[in-house]
Amino acid sequence: MTWTIAITILATIVVAAIAMNFATPEKTLDRKIEHRYAVSDPQFQREMGVMMGPAILPGNRITPLRNGTEIFPAMLEAIGSAQRTVTFETYIYWSGDIGQAFTDTLSERARAGVAVNVTIDWAGSVKMEEAMLEQLEDAGVKVERYRPLRWYNIGRLNNRTHRKILVVDGRVGFTGGVGIADQWLGNAEDPDHWREEHFRIEGPAVAQLQAAFNDNWIKTTGEVLNGPDYFPPLQPVGDSPAHVFIASPASGSESMHLMYLMAIAAAEHTIDLAASYFVPDDLTMQALVSARQRGVRVRILLPGPHIDSETVRLASKAEWGELLQGGIEIYEYQPTMIHVKLLVIDGEMTSVGSTNFDIRSFRLNDEASLNIYDREFAQRMTDVFESDLEHTQQYTYELWEARPWKDKIAEKFMLPIKSQL
Repeated sequence: MTWTIAITILATIVVAAIAMNFATPEKTLDRKIEHRYAVSDPQFQREMGVMMGPAILPGNRITPLRNGTEIFPAMLEAIGSAQRTVTFETYIYWSGDIGQAFTDTLSERARAGVAVNVTIDWAGSVKMEEAMLEQLEDAGVKVERYRPLRWYNIGRLNNRTHRKILVVDGRVGFTGGVGIADQWLGNAEDPDHWREEHFRIEGPAVAQLQAAFNDNWIKTTGEVLNGPDYFPPLQPVGDSPAHVFIASPASGSESMHLMYLMAIAAAEHTIDLAASYFVPDDLTMQALVSARQRGVRVRILLPGPHIDSETVRLASKAEWGELLQGGIEIYEYQPTMIHVKLLVIDGEMTSVGSTNFDIRSFRLNDEASLNIYDREFAQRMTDVFESDLEHTQQYTYELWEARPWKDKIAEKFMLPIKSQL
């Protein structure tokens, strides 16, 4: 009898722990946001600055970096120039050529006396060899793995950090979609080299990126990284108003979901969305269709034949019929996997960062996004979006109706788990 009770208690604990991993925040959006003003209206920025958390700060310079050929040299050069501090948080950090390059550069700076603090996601770094981790630690790099497989983390194993944050000396920052793995090398020239966008940030918004790193560093270590080495005075260096904001289930926030819904609801002319993983919830689907119904041109750029998750493809495509019938344009990128996360609204506002257009990013992952409120920058990113469209095939409602029966059946099995994809 005693063993029966013990096994029952243990089973109850295991079931409860598993259930905790599927829980979403208490603060959940379930009502449509109505169109009340345009992105160009000062009210839009006023509310975005308050509801997302950090204020919108003027005076930033944001430099887009295209594919590994531009992204990695810029990041490694910045790390190599560090004089005081490096803070680096990423989801994917794998062994390989680029992983070793980052390990060598971070280690060299630590040996030179720079304070190097690194947070890597435990699940995202499973392909990182132990020797690489030891090299970092032996050099004096403080490395923390986010939510490792431990008994005290069982209830939160499904909550991963998906943030991509690099800050050097508190003055130069980077964020976007890139992971530290060899598929991001090159110039998207073939299916083995992915299409990506990452962004170099200078100006007051860098402090917000540093604060975003601090969020998970405090959760993991209990240590606050502060002082002028991390938060120096930052002068205006450009003309772009911007802010960096974060989302995490631990904070009970739906910041990313809210941001997308507010931006879509404010659109009056155009919505251009590039998404590597596109599994929207019902509320977001309604928002996109409603935007099209009020005359907004909606273009969505998604992976085509090359995608690293077939389950995501199936869950995503199950939703396309309603969008296509509603007049939304969907394009599939052909040359390689497109991992870009980009939203441009009305040629006025641009959102970039780590956030995927799916329920996992909205409610389960720790994410960080950068919003830029600058027409000139929005035009640059619209040009980037349209250059990618040149390498796509448009997907029609007729194609969707004619998709294979095996796919239609498989899609049904994806519906109950689409929030986990």
